[in-house]
Amino acid sequence: MFEGLNWLWIIIVGGIAGWLADLVVPGVKVGILGAIIAGILGGFLGGWLFGLLGISTGGLIGMLIAAFVGAIIVLLIYRAIVKR
Repeated sequence: MFEGLNWLWIIIVGGIAGWLADLVVPGVKVGILGAIIAGILGGFLGGWLFGLLGISTGGLIGMLIAAFVGAIIVLLIYRAIVKR
């Protein structure tokens, strides 16, 4: 998903996606560093899932959407683990 992007863009896209996901998922507030980590992990997860479904993630908007969806999944998993 992040082929050809430098680390700065990965952090920026991951941070935005993680921050948006942090706003959407109730009961989880991970802070800016946690949001960046969730966004980066979510980018890889979302890119993989979108690839399995045959959905293109080309361009910055496509990568942001895939990272956002993946970050939501990452935060939901985090919330399920922490709530135990």
